Amino acid sequence: MEDSQFWRKSYDPGLEDLDPAVWETNYVDAVRPAFKEFADKAAFEFMGTSISFRDVDTYSNRFAHMLLSAGLKKGDVVGINLPNIPEYAIAWLGTLKAGCAVSGVSPLMSPDEMKHQLSDSDAKGLITLDAIFEHRLTGIAADLPQLKVVVAASVGGFLPPVKRILGKLLKKIPKGKVAPLPGKTVYKMEAVIKSSQFSGELPDVSISPDDLAYVQYTGGTTGLPKGAMLTHRNAVSDLLIVQRWLGWESGRGVALSGFPFFHIAGLFFCENCVYLGWTQVLIPNPRDTDAICDQYDKHRPSALVNVPSLFQILLANPRFRKLDHSGLEVCISAASPFPEESQKELESVVGQGMLLEVYGMTETSPLTVMNPMKGKKKLGHIGLPILNTDVLLLDTTTGVPVPVGSPGEICVKGPQVMAGYYKKPEETRKAVDENGYMHTGDVAIMDEEGYLRIVDRTKDMIIVSGFKVFSRKVEDVLAGHPAVDMIAITGIPNPSRPGSELVKAYATLVPEWKDKDKETVKQDIMRMAKAKLAAYEVPKEIEIRDELPLTTVGKIDKKILRKEG
Repeated sequence: MEDSQFWRKSYDPGLEDLDPAVWETNYVDAVRPAFKEFADKAAFEFMGTSISFRDVDTYSNRFAHMLLSAGLKKGDVVGINLPNIPEYAIAWLGTLKAGCAVSGVSPLMSPDEMKHQLSDSDAKGLITLDAIFEHRLTGIAADLPQLKVVVAASVGGFLPPVKRILGKLLKKIPKGKVAPLPGKTVYKMEAVIKSSQFSGELPDVSISPDDLAYVQYTGGTTGLPKGAMLTHRNAVSDLLIVQRWLGWESGRGVALSGFPFFHIAGLFFCENCVYLGWTQVLIPNPRDTDAICDQYDKHRPSALVNVPSLFQILLANPRFRKLDHSGLEVCISAASPFPEESQKELESVVGQGMLLEVYGMTETSPLTVMNPMKGKKKLGHIGLPILNTDVLLLDTTTGVPVPVGSPGEICVKGPQVMAGYYKKPEETRKAVDENGYMHTGDVAIMDEEGYLRIVDRTKDMIIVSGFKVFSRKVEDVLAGHPAVDMIAITGIPNPSRPGSELVKAYATLVPEWKDKDKETVKQDIMRMAKAKLAAYEVPKEIEIRDELPLTTVGKIDKKILRKEG
């Protein structure tokens, strides 16, 4: 394996594989030193309120005891249906301390989507917002007989009373009525964590590296979302590998991220910050860029982490461009492709060499590929396979490894690869082969230095008259036009050639181009496309919109575009 891993020559000096013995533990034990060493430090900053590591430790212990008193046992699943507020982190840690498994549930889900995930995961517990409790949960609770305990929190739970009352009066804080649910125990979060009803000491629960830590649901690009089972070993191994890669120091960082905790990227970054004893600035609404700018200006983060589209939305706010970025040490981009032109624009604002693009997926805990922290970062590339991790690129048709410079599906093997999909052994066998490689569905090209560049999803690849069109390549070219803000392409059926497709582009425009004639703008984009792309790659249609649909984590939602196409 060593001989084939030529990418190691591009690693930062001194980086070597870790001894696997270091992750033979659980996350609760791995982070315990941080709660002792940084007890008085702010773990979270939330809308003017600071919550210390000591308080987070005590509150999460009480949450754990509440779960155990309700009859939950090791391995039971608890859904967390909250935005990024302190209660999410407390419930997450408390669930792990009880030996239970966390399942992030997006607050933007419809009642039917919530019901599917809670039913599919056999969730025994749920923490949700009071507004969601009243307006969504009460309508589906009777269809969730396995659900034993429900905890209701408020967005303003940690705000001073005056701010909380004003927020509700001005309707800036959603609210809802919390009432009994037949057959279920119902608590309010404040009563669980801020009273002595439950012990503030760590519960005596034995947790092994093989025990389940998470059942995190995938985005469901095809069919219904699936629950990826991640063990404590999966989580701790990726945490320790990534920290060795980054070389971050305990106790000295301040983190600001728009990634929601219910998504694997936000969850992983939170795991890292707690482990390091860093302060996290919580952003409950990542689309509110003015609020992000306020928090950025106040707390001067050293690390800024976002999905590419959220970086682009930030860049569209003139306030972000004028902020003092001198305290920033790194911007990390993950979860979806980041057009190279937009990467350059971001670095022109925050500083050259500040962007660190990385790659992962829910099923790999999540990170497997990263640009070097100190060495060469290649814009438009997701980086190098990280420590203790092997990567193969396989031909999407034959399954044979492809040569350097040719596109192939990324297949990953390492300690961070999931235990499998929850209750779906057949789906697991399709995803993880007999040699332990996770088939990601992402198509990439590896260059002679080992850097990977995503060119498409296997499910997003467009077939035009037998030619493969890689959407990432076309999107990167179109993003280079000065009028284009955000861009996405999909395939639409070719009426004259059944089984073949045509390329369609969807775009939003930068402010200074929005008042221009749209047909003229489309023609100008098309001229550039014809000059830079092969004939079969050129969009046959360009649709200009005021906005593109985004998923709950801020990725462009191509499923919606395909339906509307």
